[in-house]
Amino acid sequence: MDIKRVVITGLGCVTPVGTGKDALWDSVINARHGFAPISRFDTTDFKAKLAAEVKDFDPLLYMARSEPRKTDLYAQYAVAAATIAAEDSGIAETCDPERLGVYIGSGIGGLSTMVAEEEKLLERGASRVSPFFVPMMIGNMGAALVAMKFGARGVNLPIVTACATGTHSIGEAYRAIALGLADAIFAGGSEATITPIAVAGFTNSLALSTSDEPDNCSIPFDRRRHGFVMGEGAGVVVLEEYEHARRRGAHIYCEVAGYGSTCDAYHMTAPDPEATQSARAVTLALGGSDIDFTRLYVNAHGTSTPLNDKTETLALKKALGSDARTVAISSTKSVTGHMLGAAGGVEAIISALAIERGVIPPTAGLREPDPECDLDYTPLTARETRVDAALSLSLGFGGHNAALLLKRL
Repeated sequence: MDIKRVVITGLGCVTPVGTGKDALWDSVINARHGFAPISRFDTTDFKAKLAAEVKDFDPLLYMARSEPRKTDLYAQYAVAAATIAAEDSGIAETCDPERLGVYIGSGIGGLSTMVAEEEKLLERGASRVSPFFVPMMIGNMGAALVAMKFGARGVNLPIVTACATGTHSIGEAYRAIALGLADAIFAGGSEATITPIAVAGFTNSLALSTSDEPDNCSIPFDRRRHGFVMGEGAGVVVLEEYEHARRRGAHIYCEVAGYGSTCDAYHMTAPDPEATQSARAVTLALGGSDIDFTRLYVNAHGTSTPLNDKTETLALKKALGSDARTVAISSTKSVTGHMLGAAGGVEAIISALAIERGVIPPTAGLREPDPECDLDYTPLTARETRVDAALSLSLGFGGHNAALLLKRL
C-alpha cells in the first residue's frame, strides 16, 4: 500500500489567552496565563472559583446572524477555529469537496445547552424546550457545522475520548490521509463547559484546583500542585497530503510523522501508576524514528494534578529511557488551563509553532519542582533553540492515551 505523507498547512484556535496562532503563541512563550475569577455564574458556594474563560468572543465573525442562537458555544468555537485554520491554509477553494474531511471532536459536547434547557423544562414546562435542543447538545454538531460551512463531503469522524479528544482526532485524521481516504482534513477539538454543574462535578471528583491565586492555580510538575483549572475554546489544524499541499504552494508548518493510541484499561479517572500504556503510546508515536532527542520538544499533558504529573513523568522515562533527561518538556496548560477535549488541538498548534519558530515554551508557575517530576520541564522562561521534532501527549479520563509526533519537514 502506498502510504502518503501528511503535513500541517493551517492553524486555527480560540483560547483563553487569545484567538489565532500569534496571540496564543505570544501568551504561551511569555508565560502570560488566562486565569481569573469565574464570570459566568456566582461562585459563592463553590470551592473552585477560578477558570480560564475565552474573552470577547464574537461568533458573528464566523457565522451568519441567525446561527448562534441555534448552536452551542462549543460548536461556535469549533467553527471559529476551523475558519481561522482555513484562512491560514487556503484549503477551502483548492480541495475536491469529496476529498475534504472533518475530524473535530468534543469531550463533553453541548453541556451549557443541556443545563439551560433542563432549567426550562423544570421551571416552565416541556413546551418551552427549544426545538434546537438536540442538535445543539450532541457532540458531533461542531464537526457537522464545519463540514456545512466548507462543503466538506468527505470523511467526517467526531471523536470522544475526554481530554485526549483533540490529539486522537488529529491522529486518526493523519491515518485517514496517509491511507489515501482524503486529501485534507480539519482536525482537532472544541469544548465549552465552564458551567456550575461541570465545575461542581470536577471539584467533587478532586480534579480541580481550589486556589484563589491566579498565579499559583495551575502549576504542573510543581510540588504544590493540587488540581487543574478548567479552560475552554477550540484548536483545529488543517492536515493535508504532502503532494497536494506542495502542488498548490501551501505553507507547510511541519510533517505529522507518528501517532500512538492506547488505553490503560485501569480506572475511570486515575492513570495507571505503572504508566505502561501511556509509555507505549509514546513509543508507538516515535515508531523507530531517527530523532535527535536533544532537539525534541515534548508538550506534556501536564494537568497539575498530583497523579497525572508524576505518572506522565514515569511514562516519558519508560518510553525514552536515558534520553528522557535530554529532551525539553513543558506543560502549556500552565497558561491556557485544561481545555479538556480542545486541549490536544491547541497543544498540537503550539508544538508545530515550537518547531517553526525555534522556541521551547515554558511551564509557567513552576517554582518548586516535585522530586518525583525530575525531568527538564522548562520552568518559568521560554528557551530559544532549534526544534526538529515535537511530541504532543494527551491522557484522558477512562485511560485513553494519545501521542502525536510532528517533525520539521
